[in-house]
Amino acid sequence: MKTNKIKLFAFVIALFGITSIATAQKSYSLDDKAAFSVAGTSTLHDWEMKSASGTGTANFSIANSKLTEIESLSVTLLAESVKSEKKSMDKVAYEALKTDKNKNIKYVLKSAEKVNETTWELTGTYTIAGVSKVYKTTVKTTVTKDGLNMQGSNKITFAEFGMKAPTAMLGTIRTGQDLTIKFNLNFNL
Repeated sequence: MKTNKIKLFAFVIALFGITSIATAQKSYSLDDKAAFSVAGTSTLHDWEMKSASGTGTANFSIANSKLTEIESLSVTLLAESVKSEKKSMDKVAYEALKTDKNKNIKYVLKSAEKVNETTWELTGTYTIAGVSKVYKTTVKTTVTKDGLNMQGSNKITFAEFGMKAPTAMLGTIRTGQDLTIKFNLNFNL
């Protein structure tokens, strides 16, 4: 009888050991298929600027093809990698972003809360134009064969980051205060 109890105990320990290994946190890197954009309005037209050159790392736990924990996440984007279809628009955007002194746009996770199997509420710090602000971001997650895809967006304003909304043609064309930041990120092992 003791032998059976010992075998059962060893089996339970082994089972928990395997489960712990299967859900262990792993380090992931942002791949080169990341997509970032910022969109807004002006008195002339709606506009969008895009970038695909961010870098980043994250520590996740994935078990049974499901995201179970987000321990850390950070993304850095070269501010001047964000481009529109017009160089004149890029120039005024870089002035607003103060890229002469602030080369990067950054995001660093503070906490993550699971909403459901594919939705998470992230709280993190955006640093734009040298100013840092904490925002909550709802993200959709999809476990992939190589890691995790994460998509989401945030609404911000120029003023929140100490930026002046750009103008053109002696102020006759004005950019609206509201901006939408969107991202589609792939983190792979």
